Amino acid sequence: MRLDKKHIDNHNTDQSALHNKRLRFAKDEIADADQIIEKLKAFQVAIPSWALGTGGTRFGRFPGGGEPGTIEQKLEDVGLLHALNQSSGAVSLHIPWDIPQDHQALKNLAAELGLSFDAVNSNTFQDQKDQEYSYKFGSLQNVDKQVRDQAIAHNLEVIRHGEALGSKSITVWLSDGSCFPGQINFRRAYENTLESLREIYAGLPADWKLFLEYKAFEPNFYSTTVGDWGQSYSYVNKLGEKAYTLVDLGHHLPNANIEQIVSLLLMEGKLGGFHFNDSKYGDDDLTTGSIKPYQLFLIFNELVEGMDARGMNHANDLGWMIDASHNVKDPLEDLLQSVEALMIAYAQALSVDKQALKQAQMESDVVRAQEILQHAFRTDVRALVAEARLQTGGALQPLGLFRDLQVRKQLVAERGFQQSTGL
Repeated sequence: MRLDKKHIDNHNTDQSALHNKRLRFAKDEIADADQIIEKLKAFQVAIPSWALGTGGTRFGRFPGGGEPGTIEQKLEDVGLLHALNQSSGAVSLHIPWDIPQDHQALKNLAAELGLSFDAVNSNTFQDQKDQEYSYKFGSLQNVDKQVRDQAIAHNLEVIRHGEALGSKSITVWLSDGSCFPGQINFRRAYENTLESLREIYAGLPADWKLFLEYKAFEPNFYSTTVGDWGQSYSYVNKLGEKAYTLVDLGHHLPNANIEQIVSLLLMEGKLGGFHFNDSKYGDDDLTTGSIKPYQLFLIFNELVEGMDARGMNHANDLGWMIDASHNVKDPLEDLLQSVEALMIAYAQALSVDKQALKQAQMESDVVRAQEILQHAFRTDVRALVAEARLQTGGALQPLGLFRDLQVRKQLVAERGFQQSTGL
Protein backbone atom coordinates (compact mmCIF):
# COMPACT_ATOMS: atom_id res chain seq x y z
CA MET A 1 0.00 0.00 0.00
CA ARG A 2 1.21 3.50 -0.83
CA LEU A 3 -0.23 6.83 0.25
CA ASP A 4 -1.57 9.25 -2.31
CA LYS A 5 0.19 12.59 -1.75
CA LYS A 6 -3.12 14.40 -2.10
CA HIS A 7 -4.28 12.87 1.20
CA ILE A 8 -1.30 14.44 2.98
CA ASP A 9 -1.84 17.78 1.21
CA ASN A 10 -5.54 17.86 2.09
CA HIS A 11 -4.77 16.94 5.70
CA ASN A 12 -2.18 19.72 5.96
CA THR A 13 -4.60 22.25 4.49
CA ASP A 14 -7.20 21.32 7.10
CA GLN A 15 -4.63 21.59 9.90
CA SER A 16 -2.81 24.70 8.68
CA ALA A 17 -4.63 27.41 10.67
CA LEU A 18 -4.13 25.71 14.03
CA HIS A 19 -0.56 24.75 13.15
CA ASN A 20 0.40 28.29 12.16
CA LYS A 21 -1.01 29.62 15.42
CA ARG A 22 1.05 27.11 17.42
CA LEU A 23 4.15 27.76 15.32
CA ARG A 24 4.01 31.51 15.93
CA PHE A 25 3.82 30.89 19.66
CA ALA A 26 6.72 28.42 19.56
CA LYS A 27 8.94 30.78 17.58
CA ASP A 28 8.26 33.57 20.07
CA GLU A 29 9.16 31.24 22.92
CA ILE A 30 12.19 29.37 21.51
CA ALA A 31 15.44 30.99 20.41
CA ASP A 32 16.94 29.81 17.11
CA ALA A 33 13.68 28.08 16.18
CA ASP A 34 14.44 28.16 12.45
CA GLN A 35 17.85 26.53 12.97
CA ILE A 36 16.22 23.83 15.09
CA ILE A 37 13.71 23.16 12.30
CA GLU A 38 16.55 22.75 9.79
CA LYS A 39 18.27 20.19 12.02
CA LEU A 40 15.00 18.32 12.50
CA LYS A 41 14.51 18.13 8.73
CA ALA A 42 17.85 16.32 8.36
CA PHE A 43 17.36 13.87 11.24
CA GLN A 44 16.31 10.33 10.30
CA VAL A 45 15.50 7.33 12.49
CA ALA A 46 15.86 3.84 11.00
CA ILE A 47 12.98 1.38 11.32
CA PRO A 48 13.86 -2.26 12.06
CA SER A 49 12.21 -4.86 9.85
CA TRP A 50 11.19 -6.91 12.91
CA ALA A 51 9.10 -4.07 14.44
CA LEU A 52 6.53 -4.00 11.63
CA GLY A 53 4.59 -6.98 12.97
CA THR A 54 3.05 -7.50 16.38
CA GLY A 55 5.62 -8.49 18.97
CA GLY A 56 4.95 -10.70 21.92
CA THR A 57 6.22 -12.35 25.03
CA ARG A 58 7.10 -15.90 26.04
CA PHE A 59 3.42 -16.25 27.00
CA GLY A 60 1.83 -15.47 23.67
CA ARG A 61 1.37 -13.22 20.70
CA PHE A 62 -1.76 -11.50 19.45
CA PRO A 63 -1.36 -10.40 15.81
CA GLY A 64 -3.70 -7.72 14.57
CA GLY A 65 -3.93 -8.52 10.87
CA GLY A 66 -2.51 -6.90 7.77
CA GLU A 67 1.06 -7.58 8.86
CA PRO A 68 3.81 -7.78 6.25
CA GLY A 69 4.67 -11.27 5.06
CA THR A 70 7.66 -10.47 2.84
CA ILE A 71 10.64 -8.12 2.88
CA GLU A 72 8.98 -6.15 0.10
CA GLN A 73 5.86 -5.61 2.18
CA LYS A 74 8.01 -4.55 5.13
CA LEU A 75 9.69 -1.93 2.96
CA GLU A 76 6.26 -0.74 1.83
CA ASP A 77 5.20 -0.33 5.47
CA VAL A 78 8.32 1.71 6.24
CA GLY A 79 7.53 3.72 3.12
CA LEU A 80 4.10 4.46 4.62
CA LEU A 81 5.71 5.70 7.83
CA HIS A 82 8.21 7.83 5.95
CA ALA A 83 5.53 9.34 3.73
CA LEU A 84 3.68 10.40 6.88
CA ASN A 85 6.54 11.74 9.01
CA GLN A 86 9.49 12.19 6.60
CA SER A 87 11.78 11.06 9.43
CA SER A 88 11.81 7.29 8.89
CA GLY A 89 13.91 7.09 5.75
CA ALA A 90 15.95 3.98 6.50
CA VAL A 91 15.37 0.27 7.09
CA SER A 92 17.43 -2.01 9.33
CA LEU A 93 17.23 -5.65 8.26
CA HIS A 94 17.58 -8.58 10.63
CA ILE A 95 19.10 -11.66 9.01
CA PRO A 96 18.11 -14.50 8.73
CA TRP A 97 14.57 -13.29 9.52
CA ASP A 98 14.78 -11.20 6.34
CA ILE A 99 17.13 -12.69 3.76
CA PRO A 100 17.26 -10.69 0.51
CA GLN A 101 16.86 -12.84 -2.59
CA ASP A 102 17.30 -10.09 -5.21
CA HIS A 103 19.42 -7.28 -3.82
CA GLN A 104 19.05 -4.97 -6.79
CA ALA A 105 15.27 -5.34 -6.91
CA LEU A 106 15.13 -4.57 -3.18
CA LYS A 107 17.34 -1.51 -3.63
CA ASN A 108 15.13 -0.32 -6.47
CA LEU A 109 12.00 -0.70 -4.34
CA ALA A 110 13.63 1.15 -1.45
CA ALA A 111 14.63 3.99 -3.77
CA GLU A 112 11.04 4.27 -5.06
CA LEU A 113 9.89 4.65 -1.46
CA GLY A 114 12.60 7.17 -0.56
CA LEU A 115 14.39 4.71 1.70
CA SER A 116 17.94 3.52 2.26
CA PHE A 117 19.35 0.57 4.20
CA ASP A 118 20.76 1.21 7.66
CA ALA A 119 22.72 -1.29 9.77
CA VAL A 120 22.19 -4.99 9.11
CA ASN A 121 21.76 -7.23 12.15
CA SER A 122 23.04 -10.74 12.69
CA ASN A 123 21.31 -13.43 14.75
CA THR A 124 23.21 -16.00 16.77
CA PHE A 125 20.88 -15.89 19.76
CA GLN A 126 18.60 -18.63 18.45
CA ASP A 127 18.99 -21.75 16.32
CA GLN A 128 17.69 -21.62 12.76
CA LYS A 129 16.09 -24.39 10.73
CA ASP A 130 18.63 -26.96 9.50
CA GLN A 131 21.44 -25.28 11.45
CA GLU A 132 24.28 -27.74 12.00
CA TYR A 133 25.45 -26.64 15.46
CA SER A 134 23.36 -25.26 18.31
CA TYR A 135 23.88 -21.95 20.12
CA LYS A 136 22.39 -23.33 23.33
CA PHE A 137 25.66 -22.70 25.17
CA GLY A 138 26.70 -19.60 23.28
CA SER A 139 27.88 -18.61 19.83
CA LEU A 140 31.02 -16.45 19.61
CA GLN A 141 32.02 -17.49 23.14
CA ASN A 142 31.32 -21.21 22.70
CA VAL A 143 33.97 -23.66 23.86
CA ASP A 144 33.47 -25.58 20.59
CA LYS A 145 35.43 -23.96 17.75
CA GLN A 146 33.00 -25.41 15.18
CA VAL A 147 30.14 -23.49 16.79
CA ARG A 148 32.19 -20.29 16.86
CA ASP A 149 33.15 -20.73 13.21
CA GLN A 150 29.48 -21.19 12.27
CA ALA A 151 28.55 -17.95 14.07
CA ILE A 152 31.44 -16.09 12.44
CA ALA A 153 30.40 -17.33 9.00
CA HIS A 154 26.86 -16.10 9.60
CA ASN A 155 28.07 -12.61 10.50
CA LEU A 156 30.25 -12.49 7.40
CA GLU A 157 27.24 -13.52 5.32
CA VAL A 158 25.22 -10.71 6.87
CA ILE A 159 27.94 -8.24 5.91
CA ARG A 160 27.81 -9.49 2.30
CA HIS A 161 24.03 -8.96 2.19
CA GLY A 162 24.44 -5.49 3.67
CA GLU A 163 27.16 -4.55 1.23
CA ALA A 164 24.95 -5.56 -1.70
CA LEU A 165 22.13 -3.36 -0.35
CA GLY A 166 24.29 -0.30 0.30
CA SER A 167 24.42 -0.60 4.09
CA LYS A 168 27.53 0.64 5.90
CA SER A 169 27.39 -1.14 9.27
CA ILE A 170 26.61 -4.37 11.09
CA THR A 171 25.16 -4.65 14.60
CA VAL A 172 26.27 -7.66 16.64
CA TRP A 173 24.24 -8.57 19.70
CA LEU A 174 25.06 -11.74 21.63
CA SER A 175 22.96 -13.61 24.16
CA ASP A 176 26.16 -15.42 25.15
CA GLY A 177 26.74 -15.88 28.86
CA SER A 178 25.81 -18.35 31.58
CA CYS A 179 22.86 -19.29 33.75
CA PHE A 180 24.73 -20.79 36.71
CA PRO A 181 28.01 -20.27 38.61
CA GLY A 182 30.79 -22.42 37.26
CA GLN A 183 29.06 -23.00 33.92
CA ILE A 184 31.74 -21.09 32.00
CA ASN A 185 35.20 -19.71 32.58
CA PHE A 186 34.70 -15.92 32.31
CA ARG A 187 38.17 -15.20 30.97
CA ARG A 188 38.00 -17.95 28.36
CA ALA A 189 34.55 -16.78 27.25
CA TYR A 190 35.91 -13.25 26.80
CA GLU A 191 38.95 -14.46 24.86
CA ASN A 192 36.87 -16.69 22.58
CA THR A 193 34.45 -13.86 21.90
CA LEU A 194 37.26 -11.41 21.14
CA GLU A 195 38.93 -13.89 18.79
CA SER A 196 35.60 -14.42 16.98
CA LEU A 197 34.88 -10.70 16.75
CA ARG A 198 38.33 -10.12 15.26
CA GLU A 199 37.51 -12.50 12.41
CA ILE A 200 34.24 -10.67 11.77
CA TYR A 201 35.99 -7.29 11.98
CA ALA A 202 38.56 -8.47 9.42
CA GLY A 203 35.67 -9.06 7.00
CA LEU A 204 34.39 -5.48 7.18
CA PRO A 205 34.58 -3.39 3.99
CA ALA A 206 36.87 -0.39 4.33
CA ASP A 207 34.04 2.12 4.83
CA TRP A 208 31.98 0.02 7.26
CA LYS A 209 31.46 0.11 11.03
CA LEU A 210 30.85 -2.70 13.50
CA PHE A 211 28.47 -1.92 16.36
CA LEU A 212 28.76 -4.15 19.43
CA GLU A 213 25.61 -4.10 21.54
CA TYR A 214 25.58 -5.01 25.23
CA LYS A 215 22.90 -6.29 27.60
CA ALA A 216 22.93 -6.83 31.34
CA PHE A 217 20.80 -9.97 31.39
CA GLU A 218 18.39 -12.21 29.46
CA PRO A 219 18.33 -14.92 28.28
CA ASN A 220 21.33 -15.68 30.51
CA PHE A 221 20.81 -14.44 34.07
CA TYR A 222 24.03 -15.24 35.90
CA SER A 223 26.49 -13.66 33.48
CA THR A 224 26.47 -12.03 30.06
CA THR A 225 29.67 -12.03 28.05
CA VAL A 226 29.00 -8.50 26.67
CA GLY A 227 27.04 -7.40 29.72
CA ASP A 228 27.55 -3.65 29.98
CA TRP A 229 29.04 -0.64 28.23
CA GLY A 230 32.45 -1.20 29.82
CA GLN A 231 32.71 -4.72 28.42
CA SER A 232 31.60 -3.58 24.98
CA TYR A 233 34.08 -0.70 25.16
CA SER A 234 36.84 -3.14 26.07
CA TYR A 235 36.10 -5.28 23.01
CA VAL A 236 35.76 -2.43 20.49
CA ASN A 237 38.93 -0.76 21.72
CA LYS A 238 40.81 -3.95 20.96
CA LEU A 239 39.13 -4.46 17.58
CA GLY A 240 40.07 -1.16 15.99
CA GLU A 241 38.86 2.22 14.74
CA LYS A 242 35.87 0.80 12.81
CA ALA A 243 34.36 -0.80 15.94
CA TYR A 244 31.93 1.05 18.21
CA THR A 245 29.62 0.45 21.15
CA LEU A 246 25.88 0.46 20.48
CA VAL A 247 23.52 1.54 23.27
CA ASP A 248 20.09 -0.07 23.60
CA LEU A 249 18.09 1.92 26.15
CA GLY A 250 16.51 -1.27 27.55
CA HIS A 251 19.77 -3.14 28.07
CA HIS A 252 20.70 -1.73 31.48
CA LEU A 253 20.07 -2.55 35.09
CA PRO A 254 17.27 -0.47 36.68
CA ASN A 255 18.04 3.24 37.20
CA ALA A 256 21.32 3.15 35.28
CA ASN A 257 22.56 6.62 34.33
CA ILE A 258 22.39 6.11 30.58
CA GLU A 259 23.05 9.77 29.81
CA GLN A 260 26.41 9.57 31.59
CA ILE A 261 27.29 6.37 29.69
CA VAL A 262 26.45 8.12 26.43
CA SER A 263 28.54 11.16 27.32
CA LEU A 264 31.65 9.15 28.17
CA LEU A 265 31.44 6.87 25.12
CA LEU A 266 31.02 9.91 22.91
CA MET A 267 33.98 11.61 24.57
CA GLU A 268 36.10 8.54 23.87
CA GLY A 269 35.01 8.41 20.22
CA LYS A 270 33.47 4.97 20.66
CA LEU A 271 29.73 5.65 20.61
CA GLY A 272 28.32 4.10 17.46
CA GLY A 273 24.59 4.52 17.78
CA PHE A 274 21.34 3.65 19.49
CA HIS A 275 18.47 1.23 19.69
CA PHE A 276 15.66 3.36 21.10
CA ASN A 277 12.81 2.03 23.22
CA ASP A 278 11.52 2.52 26.75
CA SER A 279 11.10 0.38 29.85
CA LYS A 280 9.73 0.22 33.37
CA TYR A 281 11.59 -2.85 34.64
CA GLY A 282 14.07 -4.23 32.11
CA ASP A 283 14.19 -4.83 28.39
CA ASP A 284 10.46 -4.11 28.06
CA ASP A 285 10.74 -2.85 24.45
CA LEU A 286 8.01 -0.28 25.04
CA THR A 287 7.26 2.76 22.89
CA THR A 288 10.12 5.27 22.99
CA GLY A 289 9.37 8.10 25.41
CA SER A 290 6.29 6.42 26.88
CA ILE A 291 7.73 5.79 30.36
CA LYS A 292 10.80 8.00 30.90
CA PRO A 293 10.56 11.01 28.56
CA TYR A 294 12.79 13.16 30.80
CA GLN A 295 15.58 10.59 30.63
CA LEU A 296 15.24 10.53 26.84
CA PHE A 297 15.62 14.31 26.80
CA LEU A 298 18.67 14.15 29.09
CA ILE A 299 20.27 11.58 26.78
CA PHE A 300 19.73 13.85 23.79
CA ASN A 301 21.08 16.80 25.74
CA GLU A 302 24.35 14.92 26.24
CA LEU A 303 24.34 13.86 22.61
CA VAL A 304 23.92 17.38 21.29
CA GLU A 305 26.56 18.79 23.64
CA GLY A 306 29.02 15.97 22.98
CA MET A 307 28.56 15.85 19.21
CA ASP A 308 28.93 19.62 18.94
CA ALA A 309 32.12 19.45 21.02
CA ARG A 310 33.55 16.94 18.52
CA GLY A 311 32.27 18.74 15.41
CA MET A 312 30.04 15.80 14.46
CA ASN A 313 27.08 15.78 12.10
CA HIS A 314 23.97 15.09 14.15
CA ALA A 315 22.16 13.31 11.34
CA ASN A 316 24.88 11.09 9.93
CA ASP A 317 27.74 10.45 12.35
CA LEU A 318 25.81 8.12 14.69
CA GLY A 319 23.34 5.35 13.96
CA TRP A 320 19.75 6.05 15.07
CA MET A 321 17.28 3.17 15.17
CA ILE A 322 14.15 2.08 17.00
CA ASP A 323 14.12 -1.34 18.64
CA ALA A 324 10.68 -1.98 20.14
CA SER A 325 8.25 -4.82 19.77
CA HIS A 326 5.25 -5.68 21.88
CA ASN A 327 1.77 -7.09 21.94
CA VAL A 328 -0.97 -4.53 22.45
CA LYS A 329 -0.50 -1.74 19.87
CA ASP A 330 -0.74 -1.46 16.13
CA PRO A 331 2.97 -1.71 15.19
CA LEU A 332 2.81 1.18 12.71
CA GLU A 333 1.06 3.45 15.17
CA ASP A 334 3.66 2.55 17.79
CA LEU A 335 6.49 3.43 15.42
CA LEU A 336 4.88 6.77 14.56
CA GLN A 337 4.68 7.52 18.28
CA SER A 338 8.30 6.49 18.84
CA VAL A 339 9.69 8.62 16.03
CA GLU A 340 7.63 11.58 17.25
CA ALA A 341 9.03 11.16 20.77
CA LEU A 342 12.58 11.10 19.44
CA MET A 343 12.09 14.22 17.35
CA ILE A 344 10.59 16.05 20.33
CA ALA A 345 13.45 15.04 22.65
CA TYR A 346 15.99 16.09 20.02
CA ALA A 347 14.27 19.46 19.50
CA GLN A 348 14.12 20.04 23.27
CA ALA A 349 17.83 19.30 23.57
CA LEU A 350 18.58 21.72 20.74
CA SER A 351 16.64 24.42 22.59
CA VAL A 352 18.74 24.21 25.78
CA ASP A 353 20.50 27.49 26.61
CA LYS A 354 23.94 25.95 26.48
CA GLN A 355 25.92 29.04 27.46
CA ALA A 356 23.74 29.62 30.50
CA LEU A 357 24.02 25.94 31.47
CA LYS A 358 27.80 26.01 31.12
CA GLN A 359 27.99 29.11 33.29
CA ALA A 360 25.76 27.54 35.95
CA GLN A 361 27.97 24.44 35.94
CA MET A 362 31.17 26.49 36.26
CA GLU A 363 29.65 28.37 39.19
CA SER A 364 28.29 25.15 40.76
CA ASP A 365 24.83 26.72 40.69
CA VAL A 366 22.86 23.50 41.01
CA VAL A 367 19.44 25.14 41.13
CA ARG A 368 20.07 27.24 38.03
CA ALA A 369 21.39 24.23 36.08
CA GLN A 370 18.28 22.24 36.95
CA GLU A 371 16.00 25.11 35.97
CA ILE A 372 17.69 25.50 32.57
CA LEU A 373 17.27 21.83 31.71
CA GLN A 374 13.73 21.56 33.00
CA HIS A 375 12.68 24.73 31.20
CA ALA A 376 13.80 23.18 27.90
CA PHE A 377 12.08 19.91 28.72
CA ARG A 378 8.81 21.62 29.63
CA THR A 379 8.79 23.83 26.55
CA ASP A 380 6.34 22.67 23.88
CA VAL A 381 8.41 22.05 20.72
CA ARG A 382 5.78 20.02 18.87
CA ALA A 383 5.03 22.85 16.44
CA LEU A 384 8.71 22.93 15.37
CA VAL A 385 8.67 19.18 14.78
CA ALA A 386 5.45 19.50 12.77
CA GLU A 387 6.87 22.38 10.73
CA ALA A 388 9.93 20.30 9.85
CA ARG A 389 7.58 17.59 8.58
CA LEU A 390 5.53 20.10 6.62
CA GLN A 391 8.59 21.55 4.90
CA THR A 392 9.76 18.08 3.84
CA GLY A 393 6.38 16.90 2.55
CA GLY A 394 5.06 14.97 5.55
CA ALA A 395 1.82 15.23 7.47
CA LEU A 396 1.33 17.74 10.27
CA GLN A 397 -0.29 15.02 12.39
CA PRO A 398 1.00 11.63 11.11
CA LEU A 399 -0.84 9.44 13.59
CA GLY A 400 -4.08 11.34 13.12
CA LEU A 401 -3.91 10.97 9.35
CA PHE A 402 -3.00 7.28 9.67
CA ARG A 403 -6.20 6.75 11.61
CA ASP A 404 -8.35 9.04 9.45
CA LEU A 405 -7.31 7.06 6.35
CA GLN A 406 -7.92 3.75 8.20
CA VAL A 407 -4.57 2.47 6.96
CA ARG A 408 -4.64 -0.69 9.08
CA LYS A 409 -8.09 -1.58 7.74
CA GLN A 410 -6.78 -1.18 4.20
CA LEU A 411 -3.75 -3.36 4.98
CA VAL A 412 -6.00 -6.09 6.40
CA ALA A 413 -8.13 -5.94 3.26
CA GLU A 414 -5.01 -6.20 1.11
CA ARG A 415 -3.10 -8.85 3.07
CA GLY A 416 -5.64 -10.59 5.27
CA PHE A 417 -4.82 -11.72 8.78
CA GLN A 418 -1.36 -13.10 8.00
CA GLN A 419 1.33 -12.82 10.65
CA SER A 420 4.58 -11.06 10.01
CA THR A 421 7.53 -13.29 9.15
CA GLY A 422 10.59 -13.34 11.35
CA LEU A 423 9.20 -13.15 14.87
